[in-house]
Amino acid sequence: MPVTTRERRPEDLPPLVELLGAQQAETSYPQRWPLPFPPEEFIVRPGELAAWVAVEEDTVVGHVSVTSLADARMAEDWARATGRPSEGVAEVSVLFVAGDRRGSGIGGLLLDTALADIDRRGLTPMLDVVGEDTSAGWFYRRRGWRTLGTARPAWLPDHRPDLAFMVLDAPTGAAGPQVGQARATK
Repeated sequence: MPVTTRERRPEDLPPLVELLGAQQAETSYPQRWPLPFPPEEFIVRPGELAAWVAVEEDTVVGHVSVTSLADARMAEDWARATGRPSEGVAEVSVLFVAGDRRGSGIGGLLLDTALADIDRRGLTPMLDVVGEDTSAGWFYRRRGWRTLGTARPAWLPDHRPDLAFMVLDAPTGAAGPQVGQARATK
């Protein structure tokens, strides 16, 4: 059965919280678990422009959102680290996939869905990742993202690498989903 994407619905939050917690031990995303605030507030962010879930056989298996960087929690760190303003920039946020589905193309499908939305809005895509030399960092680098600067926010544990701010300079559709692994639907 193919994996599809659709807009996130309120009823998706309980399974997304469960999925986020289940994959955290393997990915360290988010950096702390349990979170010191409701996990729903981690998933649904201020400045959110859109959000999607990946679904396989009626089961939510992943999530991504797009936020306005100007309204996001990391806007000041972005500007300080990169020397670029946060206006006109959209952040790919809260991208995660069920642990047993990692490597199946779902992360790429979700990323491409978010990038298509950012492109339609005429914004520049960016994201932040803890450690550009981690599996998550390499995932983005293989898809054409590059690091513009780094930061050390107060929430980042001492033993973790710096937060890398990445930008995608190539046309957003250039990387495309991995053919035959997943497809998006509206």
